[in-house]
Amino acid sequence: MKIFLAGDVMTGRGIDQALPHPCAPPLHEPFMESALGYVRLAERAHGPIARPLDFASLWGEALEELDRVRPHARVVNLETSITRSEAYAPKGINYRMSPENAACLGAAGIDCCVLANNHMLDWGRGGLLDTLSTLRRLHIETAGAGRDLAAARAPAILDIPGEGRLLVYSFACATSGVPRHWAATPDAPGVNMLSDLSEATVADIASRIAEARRPRDIVVASIHWGPNWGHRIAERERAFAHGLIARAGVSIVHGHSAHHAKAIEVYRDRFILYGCGDLLNDYEGIGGYEKFRDDLVLMYFADVDAAGALLALDMAPLQIRRFRLVRAAREDAAWLQRRLDRESRPFGTRIALGRNGRLAAQGSGASGDGIS
Repeated sequence: MKIFLAGDVMTGRGIDQALPHPCAPPLHEPFMESALGYVRLAERAHGPIARPLDFASLWGEALEELDRVRPHARVVNLETSITRSEAYAPKGINYRMSPENAACLGAAGIDCCVLANNHMLDWGRGGLLDTLSTLRRLHIETAGAGRDLAAARAPAILDIPGEGRLLVYSFACATSGVPRHWAATPDAPGVNMLSDLSEATVADIASRIAEARRPRDIVVASIHWGPNWGHRIAERERAFAHGLIARAGVSIVHGHSAHHAKAIEVYRDRFILYGCGDLLNDYEGIGGYEKFRDDLVLMYFADVDAAGALLALDMAPLQIRRFRLVRAAREDAAWLQRRLDRESRPFGTRIALGRNGRLAAQGSGASGDGIS
């Protein structure tokens, strides 16, 4: 089974304004009063944006990569509420895109959006319900948020003809800034919130997965955890990821929250993406974190066998320019390779840059087995 994975897709705010059917632009941020301000910042940095952007053109050369690989499933972390609600949460930064602009997700053939993150209730529980309704209308599966706790905990189930099923579970961690009161309850909408990263939590998740899985199922655990910036991997995060693989039979740990790529680890022939970084955002022209190169993004393509073991991990480096994804220059791809290799090496994984400009993971993993 070939699976495309990406980190944060942040199609709200400035990007929503550049698409054909934007929400009202006023913001409730301390440093920006209008979402149009983010459009102007991007244009000041890289030149005029031809508005409105076409839904497909937003993805730019990412569509060529998807056509090249032809993955069986496409999974992203949607970090934007889909709503025109004005009931914003007073938290400083609020992301939303209009239900009409959500067609951009269909333009990339997205199969599943994980929703357990720190922007899903930016416009209240009503905004969450609007999001769920729109994604259902677009025939996009969801995980990590729902009308009640049972729905938020339930996996997205993707039937892959000839390959089996892909089960995607989505979890939110308070370390990524998710307010604890956003947690779904037995009778109220919200996100699937982790109470902690303990062995007991791993055991609970393992029990739930065991109840749902069938033979040949591949399981992804998608986790929004850690701060926006920085490469450090907390030891409790590593232990939790190992537990999900060893005790719950998870094939892929799909981490995100940081706006840049973080380390990759191979453990027992399964792989852990500690942080996928962003795929789309409206950060062009915003200063302060240039050393992290958040303009450089990665598309992750995982090849797993019928038992869920990793056969290969291939990454396509792209760059965000004028709210579009373009192919990263060779020197930028090399910068990504060096940084990701440096961060992954302590976990027994090496990152190589191929002649085709794509990155590949090579690791021995804790079991002594490897990928190439």
